[in-house]
Amino acid sequence: MRNVGPLLEIRNLNIEFPAFALRGQSPDQPAPAQSNYFPAVRDVSFSIGSGEVLGLVGESGSGKSITSLGIMRLLPPQTRVTGDLLYSENGNTRNLLTLPEDSIRQLRGSRIAMIFQEPMTALNPVMRVGDQISEAVLAHRSLSKREAAQLAVQAMAEVAIPEPERRARDYPHQLSGGMRQRVMIAMAIANRPQLLIADEPTTALDVTIQAQILELLGELRVKFGLTMLFVSHDLAVVSEIADHVAVMYAGSLIELGSKEQIFRTPAHPYTQGLLQAAPSLKTERARPLASIPGTVPPLHSMPPGCAFEPRCGFRVPECARALPPLVEVGTGHWSRCPVVNSK
Repeated sequence: MRNVGPLLEIRNLNIEFPAFALRGQSPDQPAPAQSNYFPAVRDVSFSIGSGEVLGLVGESGSGKSITSLGIMRLLPPQTRVTGDLLYSENGNTRNLLTLPEDSIRQLRGSRIAMIFQEPMTALNPVMRVGDQISEAVLAHRSLSKREAAQLAVQAMAEVAIPEPERRARDYPHQLSGGMRQRVMIAMAIANRPQLLIADEPTTALDVTIQAQILELLGELRVKFGLTMLFVSHDLAVVSEIADHVAVMYAGSLIELGSKEQIFRTPAHPYTQGLLQAAPSLKTERARPLASIPGTVPPLHSMPPGCAFEPRCGFRVPECARALPPLVEVGTGHWSRCPVVNSK
Protein backbone atom coordinates (compact mmCIF):
# COMPACT_ATOMS: atom_id res chain seq x y z
CA MET A 1 0.00 0.00 0.00
CA ARG A 2 1.77 3.23 1.08
CA ASN A 3 5.40 2.52 0.36
CA VAL A 4 6.91 5.95 1.00
CA GLY A 5 9.63 4.96 3.45
CA PRO A 6 7.58 2.90 5.92
CA LEU A 7 9.19 2.29 9.29
CA LEU A 8 6.96 -0.75 9.76
CA GLU A 9 5.29 -2.70 6.98
CA ILE A 10 2.99 -5.63 7.71
CA ARG A 11 2.25 -8.00 4.86
CA ASN A 12 -0.42 -10.70 4.98
CA LEU A 13 -0.20 -11.27 8.72
CA ASN A 14 -2.12 -14.33 9.92
CA ILE A 15 -2.31 -15.38 13.58
CA GLU A 16 -3.96 -18.63 14.63
CA PHE A 17 -4.56 -20.04 18.10
CA PRO A 18 -4.77 -23.75 18.92
CA ALA A 19 -8.08 -25.14 20.08
CA PHE A 20 -6.94 -25.79 23.66
CA ALA A 21 -6.10 -22.08 24.08
CA LEU A 22 -9.75 -21.25 23.40
CA ARG A 23 -11.29 -24.11 25.37
CA GLY A 24 -9.17 -23.83 28.50
CA GLN A 25 -7.29 -27.09 27.94
CA SER A 26 -3.74 -27.63 29.12
CA PRO A 27 -0.96 -26.32 26.85
CA ASP A 28 1.02 -29.47 27.78
CA GLN A 29 -1.14 -31.49 25.42
CA PRO A 30 0.33 -32.50 22.04
CA ALA A 31 0.25 -29.86 19.30
CA PRO A 32 -3.17 -29.84 17.61
CA ALA A 33 -3.75 -30.80 14.02
CA GLN A 34 -4.04 -28.17 11.29
CA SER A 35 -7.84 -28.18 11.49
CA ASN A 36 -7.74 -27.42 15.23
CA TYR A 37 -6.28 -23.95 14.80
CA PHE A 38 -8.64 -20.99 14.76
CA PRO A 39 -7.84 -17.66 13.05
CA ALA A 40 -7.55 -14.61 15.30
CA VAL A 41 -6.00 -12.35 12.64
CA ARG A 42 -6.55 -12.91 8.91
CA ASP A 43 -4.54 -11.37 6.07
CA VAL A 44 -3.71 -8.05 7.76
CA SER A 45 -1.52 -5.67 5.73
CA PHE A 46 -0.63 -2.06 6.46
CA SER A 47 2.39 0.20 6.79
CA ILE A 48 3.38 3.13 9.01
CA GLY A 49 5.66 5.83 7.67
CA SER A 50 8.34 7.36 9.86
CA GLY A 51 6.81 9.99 12.16
CA GLU A 52 3.21 8.99 11.35
CA VAL A 53 0.44 7.85 13.68
CA LEU A 54 -1.77 4.99 12.49
CA GLY A 55 -4.98 4.49 14.44
CA LEU A 56 -6.02 0.82 14.62
CA VAL A 57 -9.76 0.78 15.37
CA GLY A 58 -12.13 -2.04 16.16
CA GLU A 59 -14.49 -3.39 18.77
CA SER A 60 -13.38 -5.80 21.50
CA GLY A 61 -12.23 -9.11 20.05
CA SER A 62 -11.46 -7.72 16.60
CA GLY A 63 -7.77 -8.62 16.81
CA LYS A 64 -6.22 -5.21 17.56
CA SER A 65 -4.26 -6.25 20.64
CA ILE A 66 -3.32 -9.62 19.12
CA THR A 67 -1.85 -7.78 16.13
CA SER A 68 0.11 -5.53 18.48
CA LEU A 69 1.43 -8.46 20.50
CA GLY A 70 2.33 -10.20 17.24
CA ILE A 71 4.48 -7.22 16.23
CA MET A 72 6.22 -7.38 19.62
CA ARG A 73 6.63 -11.17 19.37
CA LEU A 74 4.87 -11.62 22.71
CA LEU A 75 2.34 -14.29 21.70
CA PRO A 76 2.32 -17.77 23.32
CA PRO A 77 4.71 -20.28 21.71
CA GLN A 78 1.81 -22.47 20.51
CA THR A 79 0.49 -19.62 18.36
CA ARG A 80 0.93 -20.00 14.60
CA VAL A 81 2.04 -16.75 12.92
CA THR A 82 2.69 -16.28 9.20
CA GLY A 83 3.35 -13.28 6.98
CA ASP A 84 5.96 -10.53 7.11
CA LEU A 85 6.65 -7.88 9.74
CA LEU A 86 9.23 -5.65 8.08
CA TYR A 87 10.95 -3.14 10.36
CA SER A 88 13.32 -0.63 8.69
CA GLU A 89 16.01 1.35 10.49
CA ASN A 90 18.96 3.24 8.98
CA GLY A 91 18.34 1.63 5.60
CA ASN A 92 18.35 -1.88 7.10
CA THR A 93 15.10 -3.84 6.82
CA ARG A 94 14.51 -6.86 9.05
CA ASN A 95 11.61 -9.28 9.29
CA LEU A 96 10.59 -9.34 12.95
CA LEU A 97 9.00 -12.77 12.54
CA THR A 98 12.24 -14.44 11.49
CA LEU A 99 14.63 -12.71 13.90
CA PRO A 100 16.21 -14.93 16.56
CA GLU A 101 14.99 -14.44 20.12
CA ASP A 102 18.10 -12.55 21.22
CA SER A 103 17.73 -10.03 18.39
CA ILE A 104 14.03 -9.40 18.98
CA ARG A 105 14.70 -8.99 22.70
CA GLN A 106 17.23 -6.25 21.89
CA LEU A 107 14.66 -4.40 19.74
CA ARG A 108 11.76 -4.88 22.14
CA GLY A 109 11.71 -2.07 24.65
CA SER A 110 14.52 -0.13 23.00
CA ARG A 111 13.63 0.52 19.34
CA ILE A 112 10.03 -0.78 19.53
CA ALA A 113 8.12 -0.11 22.75
CA MET A 114 4.58 -0.78 23.86
CA ILE A 115 2.15 0.80 26.30
CA PHE A 116 0.01 -2.06 27.56
CA GLN A 117 -3.63 -2.00 28.55
CA GLU A 118 -4.59 -1.71 32.21
CA PRO A 119 -1.51 -0.18 33.89
CA MET A 120 -2.60 -1.50 37.28
CA THR A 121 -2.10 -5.07 36.06
CA ALA A 122 0.87 -4.30 33.78
CA LEU A 123 2.86 -2.73 36.63
CA ASN A 124 4.40 -4.84 39.40
CA PRO A 125 2.32 -4.05 42.52
CA VAL A 126 5.20 -4.71 44.98
CA MET A 127 7.87 -2.71 43.15
CA ARG A 128 8.36 1.06 43.22
CA VAL A 129 7.47 2.67 39.91
CA GLY A 130 10.86 4.35 39.59
CA ASP A 131 12.58 0.98 39.97
CA GLN A 132 10.35 -0.50 37.27
CA ILE A 133 11.36 2.24 34.82
CA SER A 134 15.02 1.80 35.84
CA GLU A 135 14.72 -1.92 35.15
CA ALA A 136 13.56 -1.17 31.59
CA VAL A 137 16.56 1.15 31.11
CA LEU A 138 19.09 -1.34 32.51
CA ALA A 139 17.77 -4.07 30.20
CA HIS A 140 19.10 -2.14 27.20
CA ARG A 141 21.89 0.13 28.48
CA SER A 142 25.16 -0.45 30.31
CA LEU A 143 24.62 2.00 33.15
CA SER A 144 24.93 2.02 36.91
CA LYS A 145 21.77 1.69 39.00
CA ARG A 146 22.15 5.31 40.05
CA GLU A 147 22.35 6.51 36.44
CA ALA A 148 19.33 4.39 35.51
CA ALA A 149 17.39 5.83 38.45
CA GLN A 150 18.22 9.36 37.24
CA LEU A 151 16.96 8.49 33.74
CA ALA A 152 13.79 7.05 35.28
CA VAL A 153 13.13 10.34 37.12
CA GLN A 154 13.86 12.23 33.91
CA ALA A 155 11.38 10.06 31.98
CA MET A 156 8.73 10.70 34.64
CA ALA A 157 9.34 14.43 34.34
CA GLU A 158 8.99 14.20 30.54
CA VAL A 159 5.50 12.75 30.92
CA ALA A 160 4.52 15.61 33.26
CA ILE A 161 4.41 13.66 36.53
CA PRO A 162 4.70 16.29 39.30
CA GLU A 163 7.52 15.86 41.83
CA PRO A 164 9.05 12.95 39.88
CA GLU A 165 11.80 12.29 42.47
CA ARG A 166 9.20 11.69 45.17
CA ARG A 167 6.73 9.87 42.92
CA ALA A 168 9.48 7.49 41.76
CA ARG A 169 9.43 6.02 45.29
CA ASP A 170 5.69 5.31 45.17
CA TYR A 171 4.07 1.96 44.51
CA PRO A 172 1.43 1.64 41.74
CA HIS A 173 -1.50 1.56 44.18
CA GLN A 174 -0.46 4.97 45.53
CA LEU A 175 -1.00 6.60 42.14
CA SER A 176 -4.20 7.56 40.35
CA GLY A 177 -5.19 5.86 37.10
CA GLY A 178 -3.93 8.78 35.05
CA MET A 179 -0.59 8.80 36.88
CA ARG A 180 -0.17 5.06 36.41
CA GLN A 181 -0.76 5.52 32.70
CA ARG A 182 1.91 8.25 32.66
CA VAL A 183 4.31 5.83 34.34
CA MET A 184 3.63 3.30 31.60
CA ILE A 185 4.35 5.95 28.97
CA ALA A 186 7.54 6.98 30.80
CA MET A 187 8.69 3.36 30.81
CA ALA A 188 7.98 3.07 27.08
CA ILE A 189 9.90 6.23 26.07
CA ALA A 190 12.81 5.90 28.51
CA ASN A 191 15.00 4.23 25.87
CA ARG A 192 13.93 6.59 23.07
CA PRO A 193 12.22 4.07 20.78
CA GLN A 194 11.43 4.73 17.13
CA LEU A 195 8.09 2.90 17.14
CA LEU A 196 5.60 3.21 19.99
CA ILE A 197 2.61 0.86 20.14
CA ALA A 198 -0.07 2.37 22.40
CA ASP A 199 -2.67 -0.30 23.19
CA GLU A 200 -5.84 1.37 24.49
CA PRO A 201 -3.86 3.98 26.50
CA THR A 202 -6.96 5.99 27.41
CA THR A 203 -9.31 3.15 28.37
CA ALA A 204 -10.97 3.50 31.81
CA LEU A 205 -9.82 7.12 32.14
CA ASP A 206 -12.30 9.96 32.53
CA VAL A 207 -12.66 12.44 29.68
CA THR A 208 -10.45 15.12 31.24
CA ILE A 209 -7.54 12.75 31.94
CA GLN A 210 -8.08 11.13 28.54
CA ALA A 211 -7.58 14.50 26.85
CA GLN A 212 -4.42 15.08 28.89
CA ILE A 213 -2.95 11.72 27.86
CA LEU A 214 -3.72 12.38 24.19
CA GLU A 215 -2.10 15.80 24.43
CA LEU A 216 0.93 14.25 26.12
CA LEU A 217 1.32 11.61 23.41
CA GLY A 218 1.08 14.31 20.75
CA GLU A 219 3.81 16.34 22.45
CA LEU A 220 6.08 13.30 22.83
CA ARG A 221 5.54 12.43 19.18
CA VAL A 222 6.86 15.83 18.13
CA LYS A 223 9.63 16.00 20.74
CA PHE A 224 11.13 12.56 20.04
CA GLY A 225 10.00 12.02 16.43
CA LEU A 226 7.94 8.99 17.42
CA THR A 227 6.16 6.75 14.96
CA MET A 228 3.03 5.41 16.61
CA LEU A 229 0.53 2.59 16.27
CA PHE A 230 -2.42 3.82 18.34
CA VAL A 231 -4.88 1.04 19.19
CA SER A 232 -8.39 1.96 20.33
CA HIS A 233 -12.06 1.10 20.08
CA ASP A 234 -12.98 4.79 20.41
CA LEU A 235 -13.44 6.54 17.06
CA ALA A 236 -13.45 9.99 18.66
CA VAL A 237 -10.10 9.38 20.35
CA VAL A 238 -8.52 8.08 17.14
CA SER A 239 -9.78 11.10 15.19
CA GLU A 240 -7.85 13.34 17.58
CA ILE A 241 -4.42 11.76 17.23
CA ALA A 242 -4.15 9.63 14.07
CA ASP A 243 -2.95 10.58 10.58
CA HIS A 244 -4.24 7.36 9.03
CA VAL A 245 -6.87 4.91 10.27
CA ALA A 246 -7.15 1.13 9.86
CA VAL A 247 -10.48 -0.51 10.79
CA MET A 248 -10.53 -4.13 11.97
CA TYR A 249 -13.45 -6.51 12.24
CA ALA A 250 -13.31 -10.15 13.41
CA GLY A 251 -9.58 -10.39 12.80
CA SER A 252 -9.54 -8.79 9.33
CA LEU A 253 -8.50 -5.34 8.22
CA ILE A 254 -11.61 -4.14 6.38
CA GLU A 255 -10.74 -0.51 5.60
CA LEU A 256 -7.63 1.65 5.53
CA GLY A 257 -7.13 5.29 4.59
CA SER A 258 -6.34 8.77 5.78
CA LYS A 259 -8.26 10.13 8.73
CA GLU A 260 -10.28 12.36 6.41
CA GLN A 261 -11.18 9.48 4.08
CA ILE A 262 -12.31 7.18 6.88
CA PHE A 263 -14.40 9.73 8.76
CA ARG A 264 -15.81 11.70 5.82
CA THR A 265 -16.20 9.10 3.05
CA PRO A 266 -16.14 5.62 4.63
CA ALA A 267 -16.29 2.86 2.03
CA HIS A 268 -16.96 -0.35 3.97
CA PRO A 269 -20.51 -0.97 5.30
CA TYR A 270 -19.12 -1.78 8.76
CA THR A 271 -17.25 1.52 9.00
CA GLN A 272 -20.35 3.33 7.78
CA GLY A 273 -22.40 1.58 10.47
CA LEU A 274 -19.94 2.52 13.21
CA LEU A 275 -19.98 6.19 12.26
CA GLN A 276 -23.77 6.27 11.95
CA ALA A 277 -24.09 4.74 15.43
CA ALA A 278 -21.91 7.44 17.02
CA PRO A 279 -23.98 10.34 18.41
CA SER A 280 -23.01 13.93 17.70
CA LEU A 281 -24.22 17.38 18.68
CA LYS A 282 -26.45 17.31 15.60
CA THR A 283 -28.13 14.02 16.56
CA GLU A 284 -31.86 14.39 17.21
CA ARG A 285 -32.58 13.34 20.78
CA ALA A 286 -35.99 11.93 19.91
CA ARG A 287 -34.58 9.61 17.22
CA PRO A 288 -33.09 6.25 18.34
CA LEU A 289 -29.43 5.79 17.54
CA ALA A 290 -28.58 3.62 14.56
CA SER A 291 -27.28 0.14 15.36
CA ILE A 292 -25.70 -2.79 13.54
CA PRO A 293 -27.85 -5.93 13.91
CA GLY A 294 -26.30 -9.28 14.83
CA THR A 295 -23.09 -10.19 16.64
CA VAL A 296 -19.45 -10.80 15.82
CA PRO A 297 -18.80 -14.48 14.95
CA PRO A 298 -16.62 -16.40 17.44
CA LEU A 299 -13.17 -17.63 16.39
CA HIS A 300 -14.22 -21.28 16.28
CA SER A 301 -16.98 -20.61 13.74
CA MET A 302 -15.47 -17.94 11.54
CA PRO A 303 -17.06 -18.02 8.05
CA PRO A 304 -14.78 -18.57 5.03
CA GLY A 305 -15.84 -15.28 3.47
CA CYS A 306 -16.36 -11.81 4.89
CA ALA A 307 -17.05 -12.08 8.62
CA PHE A 308 -19.41 -9.10 8.43
CA GLU A 309 -21.54 -10.68 5.68
CA PRO A 310 -24.30 -12.05 7.98
CA ARG A 311 -24.86 -8.55 9.41
CA CYS A 312 -24.46 -6.55 6.20
CA GLY A 313 -27.39 -5.02 4.34
CA PHE A 314 -25.38 -4.82 1.10
CA ARG A 315 -24.19 -8.44 0.97
CA VAL A 316 -24.05 -10.41 -2.25
CA PRO A 317 -23.38 -14.17 -2.68
CA GLU A 318 -19.71 -13.51 -3.41
CA CYS A 319 -19.23 -12.13 0.11
CA ALA A 320 -19.81 -15.55 1.70
CA ARG A 321 -17.52 -17.56 -0.59
CA ALA A 322 -14.06 -16.23 0.31
CA LEU A 323 -12.41 -13.41 2.20
CA PRO A 324 -12.56 -10.42 -0.19
CA PRO A 325 -9.23 -8.80 -1.10
CA LEU A 326 -8.26 -5.37 0.15
CA VAL A 327 -8.68 -3.18 -2.93
CA GLU A 328 -7.79 0.49 -3.44
CA VAL A 329 -11.06 2.40 -3.96
CA GLY A 330 -9.41 5.82 -3.99
CA THR A 331 -5.92 7.25 -3.74
CA GLY A 332 -4.55 5.71 -0.56
CA HIS A 333 -8.03 4.47 0.43
CA TRP A 334 -8.51 0.68 0.69
CA SER A 335 -11.60 -1.42 1.36
CA ARG A 336 -12.33 -5.12 1.69
CA CYS A 337 -15.83 -5.21 0.15
CA PRO A 338 -16.89 -6.76 -3.19
CA VAL A 339 -19.91 -4.46 -3.39
CA VAL A 340 -17.83 -1.31 -2.98
CA ASN A 341 -15.06 -2.65 -5.20
CA SER A 342 -17.51 -3.37 -8.05
CA LYS A 343 -18.75 0.22 -8.21
